Amino acid sequence: MGRAVEQLNRRLLRARDAIDRGYARPLDVGAIAAVAHLSPAHFSRCFRDAFGETPHRYLQRRRIERSMFLLRETGRSVTGICSEVGFGSLGTFSRTFRAIVGESPSGYRRGHGPLVAPHCVQMAHTRPRRNSAVPEKPASPRSH
Repeated sequence: MGRAVEQLNRRLLRARDAIDRGYARPLDVGAIAAVAHLSPAHFSRCFRDAFGETPHRYLQRRRIERSMFLLRETGRSVTGICSEVGFGSLGTFSRTFRAIVGESPSGYRRGHGPLVAPHCVQMAHTRPRRNSAVPEKPASPRSH
């Protein structure tokens, strides 16, 4: 691996860490790309190549992972959890939750109580599976 590739990977990891830390705040690709010192378009392409999903989809998945935990482990309302994990709209939250998890937030809560297992087992068990039935939005064509 060349030095340039190694530096790019470090920048991408820093940006992914920034998403992990700030998932509940409003984030956009431009702000995350700035962490990696890349243009938004180049950052999006490199992020997808490195991690297999776009930065926006990664952010959504992290928010949904956190909401899954809150739905299982707390009695907070779905609306409260929606805003706590960074979604501005209950409709967007519910639609995204269903696309990633395969059921509504309320349905998930009814079917999944608190887990009693080591944390590493919980993380592996509760990680959302990729739903191949819901494709990501196609990238907009680049103008030349």
